[in-house]
Amino acid sequence: MGSIVRIATRKSPLALWQAETVQAQLKAAHAGIDVQLVPITTEGDIKLDQPLYKIGGKDLFVKELETAMMEKRADLAVHSMKDVAAVLPQGLTLCTFMQREDPTDALVSNNYEAFSELPQGAIIGTCSVRRRAQLLASRPDVQIKNLRGNVGTRLSKLDAGEYDAIILASAGLMRLGLENRIVERLPLPMSLPAAGQGIVGIEVRSDDDELQQLLAPLHDNDAADRLTSERAVTRTLNGGCSAPVAAFSVLKNDELSLVARVISIDGKTLIEESISGHRSEANALGIKAAELLKAQGADEILAEAEAFLAGPVDII
Repeated sequence: MGSIVRIATRKSPLALWQAETVQAQLKAAHAGIDVQLVPITTEGDIKLDQPLYKIGGKDLFVKELETAMMEKRADLAVHSMKDVAAVLPQGLTLCTFMQREDPTDALVSNNYEAFSELPQGAIIGTCSVRRRAQLLASRPDVQIKNLRGNVGTRLSKLDAGEYDAIILASAGLMRLGLENRIVERLPLPMSLPAAGQGIVGIEVRSDDDELQQLLAPLHDNDAADRLTSERAVTRTLNGGCSAPVAAFSVLKNDELSLVARVISIDGKTLIEESISGHRSEANALGIKAAELLKAQGADEILAEAEAFLAGPVDII
């Protein structure tokens, strides 16, 4: 690999923050190492006029970075784990997971201080099918409209009066120094996070053992075990990044507790399972939770969602 490490990153402020954080931590852990950023414009950054689920989901933010690694134009990529598919391309692996930031969904509004205070028929902006479904489960009266772009673009659309409120990840706002824009962190029973939300992961070529060893000081075991259980849910359900699937786990001592949820597109049907066990069983716990959801009809709910999302009508 040599003394130069190249990080493939999107050009958005949040993606650059994540890449620069990895860059700084690598330099702090290894004196004399040269860590360079390789900014890449992804298809997801270009196609902003359509909902993500219509054009390939959040994989559009990842695949060009993965191509850069496979073509050896970059050595690693830094991702928000909620954007990463459950199954990776052959030859790539996720080797390092950093300490988890606040995993909640954040309500951002200029006129209302809580989700419960939004008026009847309020317009809420989000590009997440998962968030949409859960919001409608709590408030079928609200209107959910598509909201694309980086964090700054979304906030500017809110400030221009296009929405009564928007939903963003608390972690992203905190990392960008915009925590003051959060008016409410949505409670987990109302808006369960996406698998991996709040966790930054590092993807490398599977055969690059030297780089994986260099990255080891950045790894957080708690984040890794929690992520393993949550991604096992989405992988077992075949729920891509655009599916209405939520999964969230917590660790207390060595006991891992996992909650997994599937919601219909209209929010009218919500099924949930909770399971716990030793952290060493993280993957098995996620699989078990998904199988319990399947027994409640998860496959049917997800099939209906997939068919609807593939249809001619946009839900948001």
